[in-house]
Amino acid sequence: MIPGVFKQFLSLPWQEVLTWPVLVPWLLGMVFGVFVGATPGLTATMAVALIVPISFYLEPNAGLALIIGVSFTAIFAGDIPATYLRIPGTPASAAATLDGNELAKQGRGRLALVIDLLCSCLGGLIGVVVLMLIARPLAQFALFFSDFEYFWLGVLGLSLSALVSRGSTLRGLIAAALGILISTVGTDVMGGVPRYTFGSFELLDGLNFIPVMIGLFGFAEVLRNVSSSQPMATSTIPSQETGVAKASVQEIWKYKWLVLRSALLGTGIGALPGAGADIAAWGAYGFAKVTSRNPEQLGTGAIEGVVAPTSANNAAVAGAWIPALVFGIPGDAVTAIVLGAMMMYNITPGPQLFESGTQVQAIFLIALVTQVLLLPAGLLGIKAFGWILRLPRRLVLTAVMVFSVVGAFAIRNSLFDIYVMFAFGLIGFFLEAKKVPLAPVILGLILGDLIEKKLRAGLISSGGDLTPMFTRPICAALVGLLVIALVLVPAVRWLRMRMRAE
Repeated sequence: MIPGVFKQFLSLPWQEVLTWPVLVPWLLGMVFGVFVGATPGLTATMAVALIVPISFYLEPNAGLALIIGVSFTAIFAGDIPATYLRIPGTPASAAATLDGNELAKQGRGRLALVIDLLCSCLGGLIGVVVLMLIARPLAQFALFFSDFEYFWLGVLGLSLSALVSRGSTLRGLIAAALGILISTVGTDVMGGVPRYTFGSFELLDGLNFIPVMIGLFGFAEVLRNVSSSQPMATSTIPSQETGVAKASVQEIWKYKWLVLRSALLGTGIGALPGAGADIAAWGAYGFAKVTSRNPEQLGTGAIEGVVAPTSANNAAVAGAWIPALVFGIPGDAVTAIVLGAMMMYNITPGPQLFESGTQVQAIFLIALVTQVLLLPAGLLGIKAFGWILRLPRRLVLTAVMVFSVVGAFAIRNSLFDIYVMFAFGLIGFFLEAKKVPLAPVILGLILGDLIEKKLRAGLISSGGDLTPMFTRPICAALVGLLVIALVLVPAVRWLRMRMRAE
């Protein structure tokens, strides 16, 4: 495998890509990605959609570098407000709020973000290498997933969210069920019947994910801070940190195998059409908690809780290119937009793209170099947003409110989404007061629509027969993992805690 990597590395078109007409828009796009990704409500998909029209005026390599640079940078930059303000900048950053924000409260926010940045670069590099080596086999495996396999994958993801959440598993399952219930609001796509709309025209399209997420994490955090007894004139987060670079490298070396496992898992999930970096981040976080020696520490400011999701989300961005390049099937919304841009350049994704090899090698090289350029771009973003640590809490909370309102409104230019954000802020504040975790609510909202559609489509294709849900090989494997997650893992955790107590 290693000789194959070096062989492809040497054959990459360095002289065609590393030129100033390509590098200038490339670097400007990454700066733009930092700004968009770090602004709550402005997703990586939105950043790519905004930049694509500009790419049409550039040569193909420059246009692709612009788009790829924006997508990778925006995914990382979303972790900046997730760590400092507990507001995920992008959906893929929601998992980073659990431990990243706790570390920031402990005065180690800059350490968390530097580790985040390094893991994002390493995860992206691993994902691109995997993309170069096993694009065809992994994409072919993804084609074996029918509707039933996607159903069980979604159920497994929700089960992991219940396990990784702080508190009891029962509360995690209640939160996941609430997220699924929220996802059913709107018009039934398959039946065309309004559900839980209560006669509201705005609810016919359902509840948009971004305002709900901003409300649960952002506005709820404002309410929690306002209701606390801490003086509003004090700084938001302790900011005295020294030796961050050395400590970050040491922590990553300590968890080097977790970085590798999370990146490989993220690449595999990203290669499944429709999965995306957000599901990859949650999956890696859940896997880290299941395999951790101290699972009870995740969610309280554990380095493992930062390493796992941030290594997986950028790897998932690379993994999403596997079905996109080999079969022309977009792995997520970002690659769907990029496929449209490639066709505008007369680049047709599919097996024939690998016959000549020139253009696909340029894409590989752009993706590799982007991970290196992400380091200075990410450090710039961390430094620019670090001034938040020195501000009094009243100013930071005001800024959080402004970001929350603007982020909720920016998706559809709708005042209704602002009302949704406020409503779910109150719900999030109530749930946290009752010690019900918010993370499973978000994942239930993300996966609820997928689970319902895949189950109903699968039952229609099988004529109502439930047998294929359990007899298909991949379904059986996923059901087995589900049983292990819900039965054996809690049992092993209980036995371990009892042995420690004795």
